[in-house]
Amino acid sequence: MKEESKNITEEERALIIMMRSIKVQAHEVMHFVQEGLKRGGGKLRRAERCLELGEQEMKRNRRTVSFAQAVEAAAEEKRERRARTQSDFRQAMRRLMRECPQVKLRRVRSIRSEECAAWLERAYTTPSQRKKARVALSSVFSTAKRRGWCSENPIRSIPVPHIREKSISILSKEELTRLMHTAETFNGGSCLAPLAIMLYAGVRPNEVERLCWGDVRLENGRILIAPRHSKTGGARHVTIFPPLARILQRIRRPDAERICPPNWRRLQTLLHHEAGFTAWQPDVLRHTFATHHLATFRNYAELQLEMGHRSAELLRTRYIAMEGMYHRENSLLVN
Repeated sequence: MKEESKNITEEERALIIMMRSIKVQAHEVMHFVQEGLKRGGGKLRRAERCLELGEQEMKRNRRTVSFAQAVEAAAEEKRERRARTQSDFRQAMRRLMRECPQVKLRRVRSIRSEECAAWLERAYTTPSQRKKARVALSSVFSTAKRRGWCSENPIRSIPVPHIREKSISILSKEELTRLMHTAETFNGGSCLAPLAIMLYAGVRPNEVERLCWGDVRLENGRILIAPRHSKTGGARHVTIFPPLARILQRIRRPDAERICPPNWRRLQTLLHHEAGFTAWQPDVLRHTFATHHLATFRNYAELQLEMGHRSAELLRTRYIAMEGMYHRENSLLVN
């Protein structure tokens, strides 16, 4: 043994002393060195770089949060948004964490695109649901990225679900007459204004609920849809056509009052039944307006502005009921 120790080089002796000082078994040290050189392609410099990058990744992983915490942070950023927007976001994320409970405690930095795609597929049953949930999920990772909890948004590489839009039928002249006549007397006529604005101006049902009479500018023939009232967040003016002007002038209320009466959604359902509608499509008045507008003015660009769409594509694929197209002389906008 002594004879063998005489043959040990100074480098080997130094290596033995070093291993003893770090209190690690020799075979463990050799295994670590072999793995490092293997990952570094047999080059010491590259092995050192692998160690350095691994250390950086460990530091980044320590600066992150769980998915559930990231959801709360994203919800906090939406506190100034409309109540409906906040509610839709929380509902989508609650469903995701209920159907995929393992996601709650996952560190957001370690979550990958393929996992998110699988979660969306599992938690939501229709392309429309997945599309909305994808937007909500993307906002969670965008918040996390801004706060340094992850380096990228994995949702960006997930394709947007394709939704085949179905055409919505419009109301016939007889149905429109029956609906508006019922609204004249139902609940003291309190439902007439919101119905008329949806029918003759194409304003969305949710947008009508946010309007006050002060937004109705009869003097210049416009209704102001402010950014806080708009679905898309952009302001627009919609035209008050003659039939709508006559109704609004007759029932005009003080500027501070809301267009819709209290308990509007319940009253609207009762009104539909009173007018003989057993089934009701929420956007049917908006679709009816779009069809009449195009028949009257033959201008997609103008209609796009009135409807508040970013492009005319949705009008062509979903909103225009060509089989129910009216002639100009029968248009509800000019008579």
